[in-house]
Amino acid sequence: MNKPFIRNHQYNLIKKQAHLLQTACNTVSDPKVVEAVRYSTQTKISEAFPGATDLQKHELEKLATLNRTEEIQSYLQSLQPLMSEFTQVTAAQIKKLFPKVKKLKVPDLDDIDYRYVTYMGWTDIASNKLFLIYRQDGQLIGIEGKFTPTNKKSNCFLCNRHEEVALFTAITKSRPANASPDYYKAIGNYMCVNSKACNANITDVTVLEKFFSNFIGKHES
Repeated sequence: MNKPFIRNHQYNLIKKQAHLLQTACNTVSDPKVVEAVRYSTQTKISEAFPGATDLQKHELEKLATLNRTEEIQSYLQSLQPLMSEFTQVTAAQIKKLFPKVKKLKVPDLDDIDYRYVTYMGWTDIASNKLFLIYRQDGQLIGIEGKFTPTNKKSNCFLCNRHEEVALFTAITKSRPANASPDYYKAIGNYMCVNSKACNANITDVTVLEKFFSNFIGKHES
């Protein structure tokens, strides 16, 4: 029996590939084209799991053999017990990550299904701040920044999907080796207003991890 090994962003990628395969099976009459989609589907999923065991590979390879919509949907449901959860955090842990924030508004932790979380994100409308938490290299990292709604849709820099976005601006702890004591650098990016939607869209954590790396205090060369 496989233990949970599929992270949220990987499950999103599988769903995306499943949708492409399902569309090809339902609308394309040329079997060679359908087979090309199957091959592409399997390749992209395999690339997302470079360290998969033989048992895990066996589970992941099933999708490329399916044809009917019901089979594909049933397969996606069968993967849900194999999803690994984001580290569950307590209110005390969250407050420790943001020690300078007085009266920190903590999200409703009982309402979170951690299987579908790549990063935690929530806003405090009163202070126009966005708070983010991610586990990187075994360590929980918290970032807070100014949250400025744009009232428009654009590409989110984290999930790369066209959603309603806001400008998130935060001061990085990373600094040049010879910087003066009062040096600071603000980084701004457009990201989803709704972090839950962003977590449902994200299929790759490369940009997310690079973003968080800028805030852990490494010196710039």
